[in-house]
Amino acid sequence: MTHRPLGGAGLGFRRELIDALKTHVPEEIGFFELAPENWAGMGGKSAKDLRYFTERHAFACHGLSLSLGGIAPLDIKLLQQIRRFMNEHGMTLYTEHLSWCTDDSHLYDLLPIPMTEKAVRWTVDRIKQTQDILEMQIGIENASYYFSPPGAEMSEPEFISRIVHEADCLLHLDVNNIYVNSRNFSFDPATFMAALPLEKTCYIHVAGHYVEPDGLLVDTHGATVIDPVWQLLETAYQRTGVVPTCLERDFNINDLATLTAEVAHIARLQAGAKNEHT
Repeated sequence: MTHRPLGGAGLGFRRELIDALKTHVPEEIGFFELAPENWAGMGGKSAKDLRYFTERHAFACHGLSLSLGGIAPLDIKLLQQIRRFMNEHGMTLYTEHLSWCTDDSHLYDLLPIPMTEKAVRWTVDRIKQTQDILEMQIGIENASYYFSPPGAEMSEPEFISRIVHEADCLLHLDVNNIYVNSRNFSFDPATFMAALPLEKTCYIHVAGHYVEPDGLLVDTHGATVIDPVWQLLETAYQRTGVVPTCLERDFNINDLATLTAEVAHIARLQAGAKNEHT
C-alpha cells in the first residue's frame, strides 16, 4: 500500500467519529492516529472502516502496551503483528511511551521507569530490539506519572536524552504530560522541555486533563486543551520547528466539529511557527 507521509495537525481515530468522518473529513485534519493494539487483527466492519480511511489519509501508530521499561520479555509477536499491520496500511511512524506496564500480565497503567544507569542500558537495548524488528526508528514519548521511583541517579530530561541518543531513536514530545507533571511535582515546564533532546522530535501530542478536588492533575485525554498547554506547544515549535502534532481525545469525546476546532488551533500555531522560521 502507498505510504502517506504525516504532516500538519492530526486527530485520534475513534470509532465514535467514523460515521461523521465518512460524511466529511474536515480539511484541518491532516492525519489520524490509532493504537495498533486496538485495530491489528480485527475483521468485519472494523477492518473495512479502517481500510476505507487508510486508503485516503495518513495514519500514525501510537502503541499502548509494549512496556519498553518493563522486566517481562519484550512482546516479539506483538511487534511482528504491528510491523505487518503498518505495512498493510502504509503507516510510517510508530511511537511508544517511555514507561512500563507489564509484570506477569498487563497492568493497564503506564508506570515510570527508575532513572538509573542500569535502566538506561536495559531500556536502550529493548528499544534497539524494537527498531530492529519494526525496521524503523521509533519515537519514545515522555510519560505522565503520579509518583517518582526511588534511587534516581539523574534528572528525567537527562534520562530521556541518554535513551534517545544511545538507542538512536526519536522523541515523541507530549506537552500536556510535561504540564501535568510540572503541576504535580512543582517544576517549570518550559525549563524541563528545553532540557530534552528536542532536535530529535518526530511527533507531538497535545491533550486535556482533569483536575482532582485536591489539585492533582490527571492525564485523562478527556477535556479541552487549556491555554498553558497551548502556550507550551507554541514554545515547543520554536525549538522543534513544525512537526506532526496530534490532538488526543480518548474520553468524553465531543462532536467532530468541536474537536476539529482544536485541531485547527494546532494548525494555526504551526502556521505561525512556519512564518517565524521564514
